[in-house]
Amino acid sequence: MCGIAGIFNRYGKPIQGTEIIKMLNAMYNRYDGRGAGFAAYGIYPEYKEYYALHIYVENEESKESVEEYLKGCVDIIKDDKIPTRNVKEIPKKYITWKYFVKPPENIKNEEDYMIDVVMYINDYIDGAFVASSGKNMGVFKAVGYPWHVAKLFKIESYKAYCWLGHGRFPTNTPGWWGGAHPFNILNWSVVHNGEISSYGTNKRYVEMYGYKCRLLTDTEVVAYLFDLLYRKHKLPLELVCKILAPPFWKHIDKMPENERELYSALRVVYGAAMLNGPFAIIVSNGEFMVGLNDRIKLRPLVAARDEEHTYIASEEAAIKEIVSNPDYVYAPIAGEPVIAKLEKEVLVELLGVKK
Repeated sequence: MCGIAGIFNRYGKPIQGTEIIKMLNAMYNRYDGRGAGFAAYGIYPEYKEYYALHIYVENEESKESVEEYLKGCVDIIKDDKIPTRNVKEIPKKYITWKYFVKPPENIKNEEDYMIDVVMYINDYIDGAFVASSGKNMGVFKAVGYPWHVAKLFKIESYKAYCWLGHGRFPTNTPGWWGGAHPFNILNWSVVHNGEISSYGTNKRYVEMYGYKCRLLTDTEVVAYLFDLLYRKHKLPLELVCKILAPPFWKHIDKMPENERELYSALRVVYGAAMLNGPFAIIVSNGEFMVGLNDRIKLRPLVAARDEEHTYIASEEAAIKEIVSNPDYVYAPIAGEPVIAKLEKEVLVELLGVKK
């Protein structure tokens, strides 16, 4: 089950949070109330140069431990409570706090450094976990239905150029706040419908590179795989998708020689990164949004475009809830990614990235 949704404005224009709420609400039959969440990009423009840590803590003692640790390893530019309202359907389990931070000046690779910070908190500080750690973005999630989680975090009050949303129907992992989607590391966020049956192999693979899977849900490893393959190994996005959902060997054997050599090498070198099992995922890093199915499309995924936006969801009805007549609607075939990218000039303006 599960319901996933994404909206991406390719020109970086803000989209009201009510739109992603409508998309998720249209798929209400897909949820059982054990988790939901949202990722929003472009919501902290005044602090876009700093890492925005959304950290959830069980009590003041855990919060003090987090702050003591952060003060020893990063500069805290500003911290504040993540705005919430009382929602009777969601018992108050965590204190939700945001910290805008920057690594020390002498750090050679600040992104790797920030990953180590996140992993330490998730692994060693009792009663605390990092919900998101990117720049100019944040993840908001809890145990509950999407409409209740949206109300809890006042999602309707935010404007973002990219939104991801998720409603859970967990079948083999616990329903807790840290296990709700989206999962995030740095600017990477992922929402997922399905099951990663290769999780054990994938987990061992990313842990060789310093990532630690501590949030008790198989989807967590997908965020780390995208960061590893795209950011650290500097592979093109299209190849990353082919590593995660590769062609079958019987299809590779029939390819032209140059393609056959390429895909054979990818299968050999990155075999442990391949995702097995039924899945549909939507991933964003702020520069782009990508939707991807498993190799035989065991979970639904629908995409649409209009003049400025790309939409991806589990159901066409969710897309039609906010755009009645898109220019193009289609169901991507198994293993073929749907990719929406920011225009080049917008990359520089929003993220300082020159492509």
